[in-house]
Amino acid sequence: MKRAALCDTAVGGRDREPATDAEVIAQSQADPERFAAIFDRHADEIFRYAARRAGGQAAADVVSEVFLAAFRNRGRYDQGRADARPWLYGITTKVISQHLRVEGRRARLLAVTPLSRPAEVPVEEISDRIAAEQLRPVMLGVLSGLSPADRELVLLVAWAELSYQQVAQALEIPVGTVRSRLHRVRAKVRRAIGPAGDTR
Repeated sequence: MKRAALCDTAVGGRDREPATDAEVIAQSQADPERFAAIFDRHADEIFRYAARRAGGQAAADVVSEVFLAAFRNRGRYDQGRADARPWLYGITTKVISQHLRVEGRRARLLAVTPLSRPAEVPVEEISDRIAAEQLRPVMLGVLSGLSPADRELVLLVAWAELSYQQVAQALEIPVGTVRSRLHRVRAKVRRAIGPAGDTR
């Protein structure tokens, strides 16, 4: 707790707001232990994303590699970006692509794997769950048919819940490219679902 408190408070003041990610990373140049605050702030979120992308067993390795790479490259961090999440997700996408070179095959396998069912489902959620389960193979089929770059973009929006601007930063592409790719993917999804799925 003491270390996190030191990392979250800028030098010279107890009353100051917690340091931004950019400030912490800058401080870690002189005091590498301060970088632990970046891990403390973002590791759980990166783990959840990695677990969805690469599976629970690989997620811990992915997180370790991501933060090791981030620590080693902290000197090149753009100090104009207060939030390090897009930077960390950019590293994460590269690490995951190394772990999942055959991701398309995995997505096709997931498309035919039934969802595990909870013991009890509230009545009001049943119709939503049925519709979602019916659409799941279609969605995963569309996902598996995307290029790796488009798939990464879609998952950063859908699973990591990054904004278009943050996705653009993470993938180092213009925000207009993010918008146009997502528009293309949405069109593919609409075609795959067809008229019957419009209400769903």
